[in-house]
Amino acid sequence: MKLTLAQKILWVAAALALVAFAALVWTGGLRTSGSEESAQQAFRPEFRLEDAAGRPVTSEDFRGRYQLVFFGFTNCPDVCPTTLSEVAQVMDGLGSEADRVQPLFLSVDPERDAGAELAEFTSAFHPSILGLAGSPEATQAAAESFKIFFAREDDAAAPGGYSMAHASALYLIGPDGDWLRQYEYGMPAADILADLQNRLEGSLP
Repeated sequence: MKLTLAQKILWVAAALALVAFAALVWTGGLRTSGSEESAQQAFRPEFRLEDAAGRPVTSEDFRGRYQLVFFGFTNCPDVCPTTLSEVAQVMDGLGSEADRVQPLFLSVDPERDAGAELAEFTSAFHPSILGLAGSPEATQAAAESFKIFFAREDDAAAPGGYSMAHASALYLIGPDGDWLRQYEYGMPAADILADLQNRLEGSLP
């Protein structure tokens, strides 16, 4: 049967929607079940950025510890503050085991996030959270390594006239550097803490 132009357009739109859906699931834009998450192939994300003092920091610097990694920006109105508040609760809940976990805030807005401002932002939530930023190229490389998205969006009401769209999940990296799982945005701090405690006790990898 010969398709009309309108039918062809609908088929193309449906195909594009499926591709977009798959991309959102992979990058953390949509919730995934535990079985789907565990089925994802393990990989080892990497980054090379700078701390508030301008010192280079790489993923290799945290070998032997778990890493809780979140991508965001200091002008974020809701998602970033909510997630970092949960990270702070997790770190306090770990007690004496907290030194085995390093929380990291990787900025996706290097134009505005650097130096003392970044350090003040992260320390306002918890002193253990380390804020890192870098050049646009280093930021893009880190995001691609973690397989996450971010994008600049014009917003006249935001500082500087723009905001940043970004993946909202919190990522757990193991002591050997392998990606272990993601905690979806909105997951209670108590659930994240329980998962980490199980891993620190050896119940989980």
